[in-house]
Amino acid sequence: MNIQGKWALITGASRGVGREIARAMASLGSNLILQSRALEHMAPLIEELKSKGVKLKAVACDLESEKSIQAMLQEIDSMGVIVDFVFNNAGLQVPYCPDFYSNKREDYVQSFAVNCLAPVQIAYHFLPKMVANQFGRIVMTTSGIADQPELMGYACAKAALTKFVADFACKFNGTNVMMNVMDPGWLRTDLGGPNAPNSVESVIPGALVGALLDDQKSGRWFNAQDYAGLSIEEALLKAKNK
Repeated sequence: MNIQGKWALITGASRGVGREIARAMASLGSNLILQSRALEHMAPLIEELKSKGVKLKAVACDLESEKSIQAMLQEIDSMGVIVDFVFNNAGLQVPYCPDFYSNKREDYVQSFAVNCLAPVQIAYHFLPKMVANQFGRIVMTTSGIADQPELMGYACAKAALTKFVADFACKFNGTNVMMNVMDPGWLRTDLGGPNAPNSVESVIPGALVGALLDDQKSGRWFNAQDYAGLSIEEALLKAKNK
């Protein structure tokens, strides 16, 4: 798929997985709308990506706030561009509770707001536009976290997001609008911590396959680590068999 000149929205783009997705998409010629909590967080990445020759825009948004998300979406609409790709990547980890009976309700509420409700709100905004344009890709970042009641707020929010895609995306099968989920694996990031087994760079190309495939299938789960070390072309060939 030639994505040169198309526009991609990437949430949580200032660091971690979002930054790697931004770098990879820019290398493929995609224009980028980069989201973070504050515009100044995006300055180093924007400076880095200028050499790629793509158009770059930044938006600030508090993904915990429905009103802030709506304001961001209105700002993006006012840009007069067609958003072809959405990487709902931004995530928030809850406090680790060694006494797993002490998980707090407010941790669940905050986690669901950022890890589930924000990407769902963004998807509801762009999916009708993608259907009208007869093209679009949405990739939801999920998590394979399991058997860790110490982090239940995070785990439940990601499970709910995965369920949303599994039950919603079937409506797009056979069309050029696709929505899938991507599990980056346990990475050495601010969210994953220093003891994770995988480098953040290993998320590419796996984080892109759900967006770059052109087989009109939705609702799939892609493990980014399954494609670590492959070229994008090799990853897409492997992913076509899912």
